Amino acid sequence: MKPFKSRAMMLAAALLACASLPNRANGETVAMKELTPTGKLRAGIVYAPALSVFFAVRDADGRPRGVTVDLADKLARRLGVAADFMVAPNSGLVTDALESGAVDVAFMPVDDERKMRVAFGPNYCLIESTYMVTGASGIRTLAEVDRPNVRVVGIANTTTIRAAGRSLKNTTITAATSVETAVELLRTGAADAFALSRDSLPPFVAQLPGSRIVDGGFQQTGIAIAVAKGRPGVLAYVSAFLEHAKASGSVRRALDRAGFRDQPLAPPAE
Repeated sequence: MKPFKSRAMMLAAALLACASLPNRANGETVAMKELTPTGKLRAGIVYAPALSVFFAVRDADGRPRGVTVDLADKLARRLGVAADFMVAPNSGLVTDALESGAVDVAFMPVDDERKMRVAFGPNYCLIESTYMVTGASGIRTLAEVDRPNVRVVGIANTTTIRAAGRSLKNTTITAATSVETAVELLRTGAADAFALSRDSLPPFVAQLPGSRIVDGGFQQTGIAIAVAKGRPGVLAYVSAFLEHAKASGSVRRALDRAGFRDQPLAPPAE
């Protein structure tokens, strides 16, 4: 047999194999053993006060709900195990958990710093990072955020705060531990601008009279499935799973359920 010539051909083969790998009727597989060492799929999920294409919310019983929860549940069912969620207020904590082995899989925005710590599979969607600004700030444009004495806040240890920090030349950005904390800083007048993904901001603008989202953005990034480094079989398995979830409509349905019917899917991996 001739060797595969491209990543696309390898991914196609993995997709064909994916249907049989996770089925308990076929016995334990290497992927299942490595991906579920505790007998459950431990998934890292990031929550916020409002749903986004990335953030989950907590229902009254404490269980998370959102796009990433739906995808983790689907992967767990494919593996024939239960999903066990580690829910954190920021993606930096989930990155720490994935790297340490406290969780088995996660979904998070991709950046170069994270690539040094965890292994990423395909994106399921792409997002734009921008700013929500208060009415009192008088800020109207993206450029006006980068002025001396403008108080900018972002979420600690995230791709967004790192990108905002690189783009800001005339002011600095302060780290908050959660979305709730950052929004409260805007509400109390302790911050003028909040760096976050555009899809996440409308619910908070609705809660803060006079606030707005500026036009344009400072970063485009993908949200991808991720596993620990050094596990190529697991990475191939989850990559095949996510590409199949996009092709079969599972990701589309998860986005629709969360209220993001206009959010396009990320293109297939090349």
